[in-house]
Amino acid sequence: DALPIYSCVYKCVCQQHSEQMYCDLITKITSHLRRVSEELQVSPPDVYIERFNAALSQYMGALQSIVPLFIYMNKFYIETKLNRDLKDDLIKLFTEQVAEKHVSTLMPLLIEAQSTPFKITPSTMANIVKGLYTLRPEWAQMAPSLFSKFIPNILPPALECELSEYAAQDQKLQRELMQNGFARGDQSRKRAGEELMYNGSTSCASARGFR
Repeated sequence: DALPIYSCVYKCVCQQHSEQMYCDLITKITSHLRRVSEELQVSPPDVYIERFNAALSQYMGALQSIVPLFIYMNKFYIETKLNRDLKDDLIKLFTEQVAEKHVSTLMPLLIEAQSTPFKITPSTMANIVKGLYTLRPEWAQMAPSLFSKFIPNILPPALECELSEYAAQDQKLQRELMQNGFARGDQSRKRAGEELMYNGSTSCASARGFR
């Protein structure tokens, strides 16, 4: 039940304990994120992407509960005295304590997974790429082709001479789908193949053209 926490935060703010409460919260979350980073550090490459995705998803999901609980502290201390926002501060914590330390390891694995059909699910790839872009948009320049599949306007508009190359890439993906057993008669696999082909087509459209 979140009500006792909400009530406690309200009383602390009224009693002028906002600064100490904020420092305690940041210290606690920083300690947690350091443990998360250490666990990722020893993760083998074959599960690294999935574990990073889990850490990112769990943290962003937790913010949906943490930020409302501390709404009074945010309104009467962080916004008014620090001229910041609690959610922004907590996202920055994840960026500094986890993402910054692992992006140089994560990015090559994502690029490799992109070129290896079915290595990770499209939803996992999309969640990580969009998450990294939210944390730090300039990271898109580390792998612009990858980010352009999920984030619009990353690449400059395509030239007419490049259209045939995009068509060839789509045809190659379709051949790989067939080679991996995505036959026309297998409806369950067909749907998965169509999802990936749709994502590929979307990327080409974006190139022609969340924070």
